[in-house]
Amino acid sequence: MTTGIVGLGLIGGSFAKAYAAAGWEVLGFDRDHSILDFAILSGAVSAPLDEESIARCDLVLIALCPEDAVAYLTAMAPHIGAKPVVIDCCGTKRFVCNACFPLAQEHGFTYLGGHPMAGNHNSGFKYARPNLYHNAPMVIVPPDFDNIALLNQVKQLLAPAGFGHISVTTAEEHDRMIAFTSQLAHLVSNAYIKSPTAAQHKGFSAGSYKDMTRVAWLNPAMWAQLFLENKDHLLYELDVLTTQLSRYRQAIEQNDRAALTQLLDEGRHRKEEVDGR
Repeated sequence: MTTGIVGLGLIGGSFAKAYAAAGWEVLGFDRDHSILDFAILSGAVSAPLDEESIARCDLVLIALCPEDAVAYLTAMAPHIGAKPVVIDCCGTKRFVCNACFPLAQEHGFTYLGGHPMAGNHNSGFKYARPNLYHNAPMVIVPPDFDNIALLNQVKQLLAPAGFGHISVTTAEEHDRMIAFTSQLAHLVSNAYIKSPTAAQHKGFSAGSYKDMTRVAWLNPAMWAQLFLENKDHLLYELDVLTTQLSRYRQAIEQNDRAALTQLLDEGRHRKEEVDGR
């Protein structure tokens, strides 16, 4: 079995290492030739992925930012052919799927949207690891929800990554949910660390500070693109958060202990409702 990995950063590099460890032939592409050379030297990639070799892949995973993913697939579309299953790994789905579903239909290849729900605050091939996706969720956006054979094929093709659960949804629903579960968290973390007090935190911070600031260390260009491509859903979540924060601020400003206690209790109960203890 052969997989092509486009983009050898944390996401693509971890896929490359996982599939190489599973005994697959891994073909790779990265616009930084030194990274591709290092990936080949490390054994995670067998050879370059190009116009000649892409058609013999069983699976092609595109681990690029949305705009770059669409540009790559547009350029390579005439060369893919009917054999490979192509899945992008972008953090938003409407922009990519709206561009790539028609492209796949025009050129006769199989394409699905995808989003591996795993990662960390570091980026780059040197941080990639073969077990990054072990037991993590994977979200799939298929062109046809009734094609059970394709969905089963995709599950088999993704098996070497070790995902714990594969969800099937629409691009719209994915982007609505990801605005809350991922994008808002990154935005709040990035804003939180800008407090002037942050410079003096050492000796006064523990788990709460670490949890709040972990994803402040992000890729600015990539996340700016993701935020703007999903601005409608992200603005909704920001408005909800701002409204809630204003209620807490008002209670604190007015020394209203009863109101503040109620707000805190509501939040505690809400956490139990959505996640349990």
